[in-house]
Amino acid sequence: MDDAPHIEIEQAVQELEAHSRIFQAWLDQLLDGALNKGMQIIVALAILFVGKKLLNLLLKIADRSMEKIGTEITVRKFTRHLLRATGYGMIIVTMLQVVGFETTSLITVIGSAGVAAGLAMQGSLSNFAGGILILIMKPFKVGDYIIEDGHKNEGTVKTIGLVYTSLLTPDNKLIMIPNGNLANNSMTNVTAQEKRRLDITVGISYNADLKQAKELMMEIMKAHPAVLKEEEMVSFVSSLDDSAVTMGCRCWVPTSDYWPTRWGITEKIKLAFDEHGIEIPFPQIVVHKGEQAEVGGQ
Repeated sequence: MDDAPHIEIEQAVQELEAHSRIFQAWLDQLLDGALNKGMQIIVALAILFVGKKLLNLLLKIADRSMEKIGTEITVRKFTRHLLRATGYGMIIVTMLQVVGFETTSLITVIGSAGVAAGLAMQGSLSNFAGGILILIMKPFKVGDYIIEDGHKNEGTVKTIGLVYTSLLTPDNKLIMIPNGNLANNSMTNVTAQEKRRLDITVGISYNADLKQAKELMMEIMKAHPAVLKEEEMVSFVSSLDDSAVTMGCRCWVPTSDYWPTRWGITEKIKLAFDEHGIEIPFPQIVVHKGEQAEVGGQ
């Protein structure tokens, strides 16, 4: 009977030791897990720090390279934002993988969302792609005067965005054209070249002196200060029409002076023809009445 308390004490001590060992094992496991997780977090933070440094270096190199080759500022900004977003996305995915997060499902969800968004925004993406092509290929630039051949919209290019291009018309209206239309259809860049050929035609009477008319037109072109004297200048008989002989003159002018020069030369031709008695006739029909006509009318 005296040994019973000793046995109970020994059993209690053994149970306590067993619980202690279990707790110690749990504590060691917890410490090991915390240590591993801490190391993972430290590595992830190191990846973030180094990744940001490398990404900033890459962005500087890309920006300098695009600046050297004369890339449009809009393309440079877009490329910079795209590279930054892509870079940070890769850094975040790598960090999540390091700390033990399963990224496969996340990437799948993001990809599916991207496909769905792309299908829902086909028109906008087409315009976006057209904007990128325009900014890279440079068929026109800000300040050019263009004519969109599809709907005959025309004006001076005010801005070139990633989705829309804005034109300012001569009467000061603002037209927004989707870049997809400009990229997929023909377009005329009126001011792409430094000089333009100027063609003017005017009808004169059949009784007028053709030689004098040609000389007057040549004198007017040679005297105009905007006409490029080193380029070809010519006056000619263009066609023999029903009511007039159509005269023409041709010369070259700076693109920026095209319309003022055209208006000025046209006015001077009219004044010179009036001064020298060269008639610019109205449309007319001459009816000859004779015996045959009278018979035909009976």
